[in-house]
Amino acid sequence: MINFFNGKAPAIADDGQYVVFGSNGVIGRSESFNHENAIILGRVGAYCGSVEICLNKFWASDNTIVVKTKNDNDQRYIYYRLLSSPLRSYAGGAAQPLLTHTILRAIKVRVFTELRTQRRIASTLSAYDDLIENNRRRIQLLERAARLLYKEWFVHLRFPGHEHVPITDGIPKGWEKKTLGDVLTDLESGGRPKGGSREEGIPSIGAENVTGIGQYDYSKDRYVPEEYFKAMRKGIVRSRDVLVYKDGANIGRSSYFGDGFPHEQCAVNDHVFILRTVPAVGQNLLYFWVSQDEIRHRVANLNANTAQPGISRSKLKNLSFVQPQQAITHLFNKTVEPVVGQIFRLAKEIQYLTQARDLILPRLMNGTVGLGVTELEMSDG
Repeated sequence: MINFFNGKAPAIADDGQYVVFGSNGVIGRSESFNHENAIILGRVGAYCGSVEICLNKFWASDNTIVVKTKNDNDQRYIYYRLLSSPLRSYAGGAAQPLLTHTILRAIKVRVFTELRTQRRIASTLSAYDDLIENNRRRIQLLERAARLLYKEWFVHLRFPGHEHVPITDGIPKGWEKKTLGDVLTDLESGGRPKGGSREEGIPSIGAENVTGIGQYDYSKDRYVPEEYFKAMRKGIVRSRDVLVYKDGANIGRSSYFGDGFPHEQCAVNDHVFILRTVPAVGQNLLYFWVSQDEIRHRVANLNANTAQPGISRSKLKNLSFVQPQQAITHLFNKTVEPVVGQIFRLAKEIQYLTQARDLILPRLMNGTVGLGVTELEMSDG
């Protein structure tokens, strides 16, 4: 019913045509592909047992195992069957969790064998995922529109009325060369209690969820005790906070939270900076500035420690920043505000749809549709 294939180490290309899957989902892009229309399992590490599906061509890294169905079984149904199975609980490995072909072949789960039933179940669950994917595409389009506007106004300097504003020393008249520290009101980080994060309590945002506006993986949530949260003086997230990943492999990556997304109440840990700016700049402009590729590279280059990458507050504050004339920043923030608000609304809808799908998933898999059940026999391809 199932064949397994190993992934291979990819050659990452920023503008590659095909997505690259690691154990924690999409990790980049590649010019080549090694599979298409298949299920991807996380093989090792913190995301061992994760389950993804890609109906297009993709590259599966060496941290994954690729699953393909056979004997005329519905691939989407098998995906949902695996998604609802506790694959991680079967993992071996002394130092870190590990799934192998041998382990997977020994697992047996109950499945519907009739193709019509498989398709009915897959269709029901796919309806949720289609809505989720539609919201994600809308978020991408909205974000792209806001980025294009930012680039037009503040990179190409074609802001409203630019024809009548002379350029002096590389910037329009009335704009000011400053440092980032000059326009910030807060630059702070959080912490974690002794013994690290918990499995319940108040969400504590780490680097793994600093991935961009409207993006959040709730499966990666970690928590701090409520008592610890109440005692925190720094690192508590407010609506419209800009977040920057300050150490590790992805220094400079940023995100933007607001309007109850991703949580009504949460904090950041010690790997994340919170940035808040003066009203004359505004949080919308701050996010689209710091999330530019050029700025991310500048932030990453602030790191001088190759053994343990990280940036300090003082170095981040010393980044050069051009403050536009207040009338222009006000108009930009006002113009993109409906776009940003819609992104947050769509992101919250994704959360609700995901919760609804995850609620109905085990009920469908465990026999809500009561037709021909047998054991799934896994075989190695």
